[in-house]
Formats: sequence, structure tokens, C-alpha cells
Amino acid sequence: MSTFLKQAAPNNTSMAPTFLLVGLPGLSAVPSWWTIPLITIYLLSALGNGTILWIIALDPTLHRPMYFFLFLLSVSDVGLATALMPTLLGLAFAGVHVIPSSVCLLQMFFVHVFSVMESSVLLAMAFDRALAICRPLHYATLLTNDVISKIGLAIAFRCLGLHLPLPFLLAHMPYCRPQVLTHSYCLHPDIAHLACPGAWGAVYSLFVVLSVMGLDPLLIFFSYGLIARVLQGLGSSEDRWKAGQTCAAHLSAVLLFYVPMILLALIDHLRVPIPQPAHTLLSYVHFLLPPLINPILYSVKMKEIRERILKRLQPRKVGCAQ
Repeated sequence: MSTFLKQAAPNNTSMAPTFLLVGLPGLSAVPSWWTIPLITIYLLSALGNGTILWIIALDPTLHRPMYFFLFLLSVSDVGLATALMPTLLGLAFAGVHVIPSSVCLLQMFFVHVFSVMESSVLLAMAFDRALAICRPLHYATLLTNDVISKIGLAIAFRCLGLHLPLPFLLAHMPYCRPQVLTHSYCLHPDIAHLACPGAWGAVYSLFVVLSVMGLDPLLIFFSYGLIARVLQGLGSSEDRWKAGQTCAAHLSAVLLFYVPMILLALIDHLRVPIPQPAHTLLSYVHFLLPPLINPILYSVKMKEIRERILKRLQPRKVGCAQ
């Protein structure tokens, strides 16, 4: 460990050539027992999201706003899980704690791009559901294909525009602390925390976090406030139930994505003394559980997706020549 810390120590306040990653909880032998769960989670995530991408891409009747956003959500889930796996599997398979700085910054970029993409898509889906329930007669005229295309481009520009400067800023920031990270992968708040006090790049890092992970949940819950107000005005409980069911999968995905993140932020801000393994596991829940659970949620809750998956799984009948 002392050798790792020496490699991760900054030289003259510049970024050291390597970062040191925290190990997996219970990692006492290599390969670790974590290997099988990690591979299983990734394969199931890729299979579930790949199935949804396949179903939506091949069925023209699903080329509608709701399913376009679901398509983007599955892309972000696959991308996020893929970006996390190299360091996680490196730790589980071979106990590789040291990662080159350039590789760490590259992983950080993709992790946050897909994480911001997921947050942006969840916000767009909340807007879609609020418009469908609060303005049903104007829904088709407001959410045209042109508008949906612009929303997709805005999401892409937001993800890339916010995070493209970060690797360059962090690479040239002065560092006063050993480059030992508190996670098993590279995250930009974790890296920025190691910088010397007053480093202006850390201010931009804080702006990025607040502009996405602070603003998006507020706008999403504001959308659900509008939806709740409309549902209260519906005549029968059956109508409210049917309307609410259209939001069930999305609300579950929102809670699954944001609740662990908010808990992590509160723990770090309030300096709650919890064991490091518990902190690490909560981080895994935030990043690895949504890509695994989201396809199940949408397959169960959305009738169109469920029916088309079952239809694809049914064996085709072969006619017999008379």
C-alpha cells in the first residue's frame, strides 16, 4: 500500500501519473467473489437494455416520443455500465488498484456523460408524461418529430458540452493531496476534492454537479406536482389509477437513480461516519442498479413493450404444404 501511495502522490502540486482506487468490500483474494456478481449484472443489463433497443428500433408503431426517450434511456444505461466495468473487473479479477491518470480521466468522462444523459432523459420523460396528462388534447401537436429531434440534440450537447472541458481542467489543476480515490472508479467530484484549496477548476466541477444533479430532480418532482394536481381533479378513482399507471415505471426509475445519489451527497456533506464498505456499496447501487432494473420496470409496467417482447419470444408457426 505504501508503494501505491507513493505512486499516487502529486509531484510539485501537478497531477501524479497514477490514481489509487479503493478496493471492493471483502476483497481478500484475487480473483474475488465479486467477479461473478459483476459479470452477471453487466450481462443482464446489456441483455435487458439491448432487448428494449431492439424492440423499439424494429417496430415502427413504437416510434413515438415516449419510446424514443426510453430508447435513449437504454443507451445511457448500457453506456454507464460499460464505462464502469473496466476498473471494477480489474479490481475483482487481478486486484489492480493503480490506474494511469489519463485512463482515469477518460473513464471519468464517459461515466459522467452517460450519467448526465440518464438524468436528462429522465427529465425529458417527466416532461413527456406531464404534457400527456395535463394537456392531452395538445400532446400530439406540441411533441412533434421536429421537437423530439431538438430535445435529443439538446441532451447530446448538454452531456458533451458540460463534461468535455473537465478532463483538461482536472489534468492542469494543482493537487495538494495524495491521489487516492474513495471509489472503485473515477468520478470528477472525487478527483476535484484532491485539488489544492482555491483551484478554479473545482468551482466548474461544482457548477456541473449542481446544474444537473441538483436541477434535474427539482424539475422532475415539479412535473409530478403538476401531474398530481391534475389526477386529483379526475372524476373516478379508476381514471386516476389508469393515468397514474402510465407514470409508475418512470417514477420508479427516477427514485432508483436519484435516491442513492442524494444519500451519498448528504453523507459526504454532513460527514456522516459510516463504514467505507457501506459507502462503496451505496455508490454501486446508484450506478449499477438502474441499468439492471430499468429494463425490468419498463417491460413489466409498459404493456406495449411487454407484448412485443412476448411476441418475439414465441416460436413462429411454420405452415405445412398440402
